[in-house]
Amino acid sequence: MKKERFNVAVVGIGAVGTEMVRLLRARRFPVERLTVMARTSRVETIDGEPVEVVAAAPEAFDGVDFAFFAGTEGAKGASQTLGRAAIERGVIVIDNGDDFRMDPKVPLVIPEINGEAAFAHQGMIANPNCSTIIALMALAPLHRRAGLRRLIAATYQAVSGTGSAAVRELEAQVRAWVAGEPAAAEVYPCPIAFNALPAIGSVKDDSGATSEEAKMSRETHKILGDDTIRIGATCVRVPVFNGHGEALHAEFREPLTAEEARALLAEAPGVRLVDDMANQVFPTPLECSGKTEVLVGRVRPDAALENGLALFVCGDNIWKGAALNAIQIAELLAAR
Repeated sequence: MKKERFNVAVVGIGAVGTEMVRLLRARRFPVERLTVMARTSRVETIDGEPVEVVAAAPEAFDGVDFAFFAGTEGAKGASQTLGRAAIERGVIVIDNGDDFRMDPKVPLVIPEINGEAAFAHQGMIANPNCSTIIALMALAPLHRRAGLRRLIAATYQAVSGTGSAAVRELEAQVRAWVAGEPAAAEVYPCPIAFNALPAIGSVKDDSGATSEEAKMSRETHKILGDDTIRIGATCVRVPVFNGHGEALHAEFREPLTAEEARALLAEAPGVRLVDDMANQVFPTPLECSGKTEVLVGRVRPDAALENGLALFVCGDNIWKGAALNAIQIAELLAAR
C-alpha cells in the first residue's frame, strides 16, 4: 500500500538544514512527524516558529522514513557516522555532503536529469555538489540533443555555500570598509569583500585542481553516464551573499545553434531562459536567489570550440544546489 505521510528527519540546522525545514513546509511535503537533529539538543527559531532540535544518535532514526543530511560544501562526518545506522533502521538517507557521491552503490541524482537513478538506491542517495547541479541543469538538455564533448567552466560562487559564518563575515567586512576600519578574515584566508578568491576547497594531488573543481568533473561524468567528456574548471569565491553564477563554454559532438539551444532550454524542466541582451536581461545571483529554477542566458556561439556554445547560468546554491534538490528526490520516491 502506498504511504500517504512520512516521518522525516533533517540532520543539521545550519544554512542548508534551515532551508530544508522551510522548503518542506513551503512545498507541503507530506510530513507526519519532523525531527530535527544536530550535535546538541536545543530550541532554534525558523521564521518566528520554535523548532525543537534533538541530539543526533542512531536511536533518533527509529520510525523515520526519509532523513536529509544537510552538509554544506565540503562538509563531512554526519552521514559517515550515522548514515549506516539510519539505513539499518529502514530509513532512506538523502545526503547533501560529499562523502558518498562517488560510491558506485550510491545514486547521484538531479531529478530533472537522471531521476530514475534514485529508484536503484540501497538506502542512500547523494545530492551532487551545488556548482555541478547548476551547470548540468542547463547542459543536460543540450547534451541529450548534441552530445557534450568538452566543457570549460568558470564559477562565481556565493559565500552562503561555505555556510552562515561566511555570510556574517562578508557583511562584517562590508560594514568595516564603510566605516574605514580593518576587515578581519577568519572564514577565508583573506578578505572576501570587494575581492575574488580563486580557490574553493583544497588541492589534493599534483593536478593543481582544487577539490571543488575536481567534483565538477567526476560528478558530471557520473550523472550523465559519460566519462569521456573532457572538463576543465576554475572555481572562484566572490563577494555575493547567495546565488552561484557560472560561465560555461561547451563543445558538442553534433552541431547545435544558439537558436536551437534556446528552444531546448525554454522547454527544459527546472530551467528559465533569461536571455535578452537587447534589453540587458540576463541571469544574475540576485535574480536567482530564492528561485527554484536555474536561470540561463547569454547563449551564443563559441568560436574557440568546434560546435561550441557559450552560456551563463545562475542558481540558488542553497535551494536547487542543495536543499531543494534533496527534497525533490524525496518527492520522486514518495510519489511512487
